[in-house]
Amino acid sequence: MTPPVVHSLREQIREHILEGIVSGRWQPGERIVERRIAVELKVSQTPVREALRELESLQLIESAPNKGVRVRNLTADDLKESYPVRAGLEQVAAELAAGRLASDPAALEREVAALREADRTGDGEAQVRHTVAFHREIVQAAGNAVLLHTWESLGVEVWTTLSIRWFSPEPRSHAQDHQEIVDAFRRRDPRIGTLLKTHVLSCAPRV
Repeated sequence: MTPPVVHSLREQIREHILEGIVSGRWQPGERIVERRIAVELKVSQTPVREALRELESLQLIESAPNKGVRVRNLTADDLKESYPVRAGLEQVAAELAAGRLASDPAALEREVAALREADRTGDGEAQVRHTVAFHREIVQAAGNAVLLHTWESLGVEVWTTLSIRWFSPEPRSHAQDHQEIVDAFRRRDPRIGTLLKTHVLSCAPRV
C-alpha cells in the first residue's frame, strides 16, 4: 500500500485497518499490532494509535490491559444498533433541508449518477463511498452544525461498509433507492422526513 498522504493520515490508516478487517486479514479475536502497521505504512505510531482509538470508539475493535487491541466478533445485531439513531437524525435533517434540496438537488443527483455506475460495475467500494456522500449532503444541507457533528460521530461510513460488504442480503440497486429520495425532494413531498427514515432503516443489515 502507498503510504498515506500527510493531510489525511488518520483517515487513510483507519480505512486500511477497516479493509483488513472486512477482507479477513484480521480475524475476530486476532490482535492488531500498532507498531507493525506503522512500519508497514511507513508512518509514526501516533496516527495509527489515533485510528485505532476511533475504531474502538465505534466498537469495531477492543483493547484490554496486557492484551493489546483485538478485532471484535461483530454480528448483524451489533451493526443494526446505530441505524435507528441515524434514521432519526436523517429524518430531522431531511425536514430542515427540504426547501433547499427541492430547489437545488444537483449535489444529490451527482451521487446518484455515481451510484448508478457503481451498480453497473459491481464496485462495492464506490457504492459505499457515494451512498455515504449522498446522505452527508442531506445532513449538511440542513445547516445545523450539532446535527452534522452527531451524525458523523456515528461512523456511518464504517457501518455502511460492513453492512454492504458483510451483511447485504441481496444485490440491490443503490442508485434507484436514492433516486426515489431525490424525486421526493423535487416534488416537495411533505413526508420527506419519514421517507428518508424508512429508507435508512431498510438499509440495516439482516441476519
